[in-house]
Formats: sequence, structure tokens, C-alpha cells
Amino acid sequence: MYKVGFVSLGCPKNLTDTESMIGLLSRDYEIVNDPMKADIIIVNTCGFIESAKQESIDTVLEMAGYKEKGRLKKLIVTGCLAQQYKDELLKEIPEADAVVGTGSYQDILQAVTEALKGEKVKICGDINGEIPENLPRALATPFYSAYLKIAEGCDNRCTYCIIPFLRGKFRSRKEEYIVKEAEALARSGVSELILVAQDITCYGKDFGGKARLTELLRKLSGIKGVHRIRLHYCYPERVTDELIDEIAENPKICKYIDIPMQHASDKILKRMGRHVTKAGLVSLINKLRGKIPDIKIRTTFITGFPGETEEDFNELRAFISEMRFDKMGVFPFSCEEGTAAAKLDGEVAEEIREKRASELMAVQQEISLEKGRAQIGKTIEVLCERQLPDGRYEGRSDGDSPEIDGCVVFEGNNVKPGEYVKVLVLNASEYDLEGKVPCDFD
Repeated sequence: MYKVGFVSLGCPKNLTDTESMIGLLSRDYEIVNDPMKADIIIVNTCGFIESAKQESIDTVLEMAGYKEKGRLKKLIVTGCLAQQYKDELLKEIPEADAVVGTGSYQDILQAVTEALKGEKVKICGDINGEIPENLPRALATPFYSAYLKIAEGCDNRCTYCIIPFLRGKFRSRKEEYIVKEAEALARSGVSELILVAQDITCYGKDFGGKARLTELLRKLSGIKGVHRIRLHYCYPERVTDELIDEIAENPKICKYIDIPMQHASDKILKRMGRHVTKAGLVSLINKLRGKIPDIKIRTTFITGFPGETEEDFNELRAFISEMRFDKMGVFPFSCEEGTAAAKLDGEVAEEIREKRASELMAVQQEISLEKGRAQIGKTIEVLCERQLPDGRYEGRSDGDSPEIDGCVVFEGNNVKPGEYVKVLVLNASEYDLEGKVPCDFD
């Protein structure tokens, strides 16, 4: 039996594709974690911004090295980079034996079979086609937490974003398949569902009529074993009163929302192709906090977008200082080939983009520390993830998403991964909290 190794790069949406490919191949191949032991390596790439592309290329080249130092026979490149540069990859990286686009990950078995016959393989189907359903899936996340992709593609057409060219138009998965998948995940031990799509607030709009995210959340909340539902990537103009009320009233939905805002200058927002103004963002933030006082708001911003002046940047920095976000990421603008932003005038020098991003993160670091210290003395629910070498435990609160947010380190006795415990917060750093399980130490 051939052995297959996987490297998954990029976003959680890409990870769910990787998990489906593992599920499809595990019927006929042995899946291994050590690339030295792999006969076949599949690199599921990201192509969102330039740094992600470079990481993907570097990883492909690194894995190609196992043809000499390991037992590697076939190297297969999948995902966004494969979709965008399918011909170039096969031509410029001769070690690559196959490329599989984003619309064809369900055909991975075919790609492996043909590559093993000695053929150079290119499978890049329709990125606007129906989302494949009922695929087997092997979780690459811990057993208690899983990403649940509810839609594919995007229609928003932000001027800086390449996603519509890599993933196609927005297509919602049918509710019955999502619920069926969530039920299977819950039966396997998953208690935390993290809903992902390029824009989950668009869910159902392509079925005719209004979006149906709230209805979907109610269905998912009724599944036995589901304890937490986390919302990622909600576009601000589509966060409705109905959705806010559902988050406020539904005990299974984390009081946490990820809303990419990208800027606060109306001029820059318009150039970005965003459909919101600074006033609209302020109104939304105030409404969320008014109805859900303990909500944690995560957002992202872009610095150095074409045309961003010092005045625009100062407006963004003041906005961040005033709004005091709970979680925040900042990306220097990356000019992506094929996007409308690549044709805009007013280029900002790379060093200025980087400097502005660092300045904003310094502002956020102070805010995060103050918000963390405000948690001291409170008791919060924590999902335990592992025991540390010093005997303490590490986990995540309702306000912490895996990989991108902080953690809670706490003292306790016999706490198992996947278990939810109440933790008294005793200390805080910029991003992490420390505490103890009260019942163990009172």
C-alpha cells in the first residue's frame, strides 16, 4: 500500500478540502505524517496574498526534495496556487507530477492514480460548479473541534481580493447536507463547530430571497453534542438585527464574531469596493455591544492600500483606538495580479505599508492587555486542549478561536482535552489569560 503525506496551507476553508481529500484517499492508501515515509505528497496551497504564494512555492520545493532524500515518488499540488498557476507549476517545477484546482479536489483519487501511471496530470474543473457533498472526511483538527464550511466562493468583488478568481461565485451548501455533516461530527465527539465561508452572512441568498444564516444556526444548535458554534467572516453590511438577536439569545453561539472591516476611511473603503462606511461600522459595533455586552469582536485591516494618505491612516488608527476591538489582525496591502486594485494609482511604498501595520498592532497590543486585565477576577468557561509540561492546562475561552487568538493557561486536576471547565482568571498578558479551576483549589 502506497503511503500518502499531506501539507495543508492557508485558511480553514482550505483545511476542510484537505480533510476531504484525506478521507477519499484513506480508503486505498495509508496516510502518514512524516514526509520521509511518504510515497506521495499532496501540498494543498494558498494563493490569497503574495506572502502566502511564496510560502506555498517554498513548501512545494521543500517537499520535492524528498524525491532525493526520502522515498517520494509523486508530488501533487492542489488548492488556490494550483488553480491560478496550473500550467506554470507543471512547467517550472518539474518535480510536480500533478496539479488539482480548487473546483476538483474531489477528484484527488483520479489524480493520484494517473500520476502513479507516469502521466503529468492537470485536473482543474469548473470553479463555479456545484459543491461536492457526502464526501468522506478525516479531521485534521483535534477531535472536539471542527470547521464547518457552509458555502464556497464569493460575489463581493472587493478590489484587492483574488478569491472570486480562485474559488468562483458564491454558492451555498444545501442546509440538509450541512446539518447531516454537523450531526456526524457531533457523533464523533466534536462539540465546537466553527462556521466558515468567504462570507457566512451571505448563506442562502443564492437560493432566492433573503439570506438564511439565522435559520441554519437554529438547526445546528439543536444537534445533540454541539456545545459551541463560532462565527467566522461576517461582512459588516450583512450583519442583521435578526442575526444579532440570535447570537444574543442562543446559548450555544459563542459571543464572538469575526467581521473583516479592512479600513475606516470612507475614501479607502470605496476604493476597496467595500459596501460600508465608517459611520455604518460604528453603528454596527455599538449595536453589537449594546445587545450583547460581553461579545468579543475580531476584525482585520489593510494598511497601505493604493491612495491611502497619512490622513487616511491616522483616521484608521483613531478608529481602532476609539472602537477598542477585542481581537485584531493587520495586513500590509499585497498587490495581486488580476485584481482591480492592481490597476489603481497612488501606490504606497512597501516600507510605509509595513510600518503602518506595525503601528496599528502596537495600538491593539495595549488595548488587548487592558481588556485582558479587565477579565481578572471573572470566571469563564474554557475548552481544555492539552496539558502542559509543567502540569498546568491550556485551553480556549468562548472568545478565542483556534490558531488566530490567544489561550487560557490554568491550574486544575485531571482535566481532559475536549472537556469544558470553569476557570477563575488571575492574570493576563497581551493576548493570553491565566487562572485556575476554582473547585480544585478553594
